[in-house]
Amino acid sequence: MSHNNVMKPKLLIATNNKGKIREIRAILQELELELVTPTDLGLELDVEEDGQTYAENAIKKALAFSNASGLTALADDSGLEVDALDGAPGLHSARYAPLPNATDADRRAILLLNLSRKPRPWAARFRATVAIASPGRDVTTVEGSCPGEIIPEERGEGGFGYDPIFRLEGLNKTMAELEMDEKNRLSHRGQALRKAIPILTELLKNQH
Repeated sequence: MSHNNVMKPKLLIATNNKGKIREIRAILQELELELVTPTDLGLELDVEEDGQTYAENAIKKALAFSNASGLTALADDSGLEVDALDGAPGLHSARYAPLPNATDADRRAILLLNLSRKPRPWAARFRATVAIASPGRDVTTVEGSCPGEIIPEERGEGGFGYDPIFRLEGLNKTMAELEMDEKNRLSHRGQALRKAIPILTELLKNQH
């Protein structure tokens, strides 16, 4: 099979979050792409996520990384929205704990503390917007969402972020209890990335 020698088009995954990179790689592995990360390119960019929507933040990141690298870049912005907290943490999901070096565990603890006086069930959903920016082209966005509820105890070893306390609707499992392929099938990011596949296929077909 000599086609392996053909240069594959590169796609820059515009994040340094190892959990996200793992999920994105798993979902996009069927594409004839070389997936690269900012670290692979020695690219250090800190994009301020000050948009009013997930789409604005995702577009901002995708454009910044595409412009800096000259490559097609894929960025996502996602968040957890809890009804009892009027949709919080939402856009601030990754920065929800008011501590300088807050961990995922800190953010989960603060979320549960803020919910502790509210009646259950704590209905919630994960939302994700994926943006694809390519030099000289309009940015494309796709979205996914995943309904469920927050539970007061952590379950499962997989995933990252709020996954151990997010139980999926219709399943007695948290996001952290799912196998990787199951999570990628059901999750908000998985849905958005699958919608991105035909867009990427079309875009990168023209870049050989």
